[in-house]
Amino acid sequence: MELGAVLFDMDGTVVDTEGLWWAACFEVALHLGSALAASDQHALLGLSIEDAAERLVRMADGAPARREVESMITKAFTVRVEAGVTALPGALPLLDSLKAAGVPAALVSASPRRIVDIVLETIGAHRFELSIAAGESARNKPAPDPYLTAARKLGVDPDGCVAVEDSPTGVASARAAGCAVILTGGAEAAPAGVARVSTLESVDLPLLRLLVSRRD
Repeated sequence: MELGAVLFDMDGTVVDTEGLWWAACFEVALHLGSALAASDQHALLGLSIEDAAERLVRMADGAPARREVESMITKAFTVRVEAGVTALPGALPLLDSLKAAGVPAALVSASPRRIVDIVLETIGAHRFELSIAAGESARNKPAPDPYLTAARKLGVDPDGCVAVEDSPTGVASARAAGCAVILTGGAEAAPAGVARVSTLESVDLPLLRLLVSRRD
């Protein structure tokens, strides 16, 4: 099977925003009267704003309605992203190599469209054929819908795609969609069948093609 496309998660995979996301959730939790512990960070990474808000509502006694908490998280996260984001090591060279080779790339994010557009403006929307934001598929990660939607819009088979992720939530989504998966960043062990790299500097076209060819 040939490599059809590479589908990238955004936060913590392409850009260094996970600290901003954690800070936003921490701020909102404090406002709701809860103090997040370090152990909560793992559970919140990779979640959509809707799912993160639901989690914070459950943690706080007498918290506002979920939609109000969603709005609070969105505002806190947006302010931080607007202040500036940076691409993670290896991300832009990898994207540029895909572009040069004619391999389509898509951004598949659990963040709202406004956040995705800020990031695209920062790192270059021309590097991606398309992007999928939260709410632009029937269900958010960890359901397979975001990756299935990206593959369908690109006109490629999910089995011929490699998804690049950094969280268990995203890995579950990509695997459920039928993609080969690379897990990057952090110290978390990769599930069986998932390739593990410390940074995207270790990812190149030969590796991506190998991951897909092994599925024949």
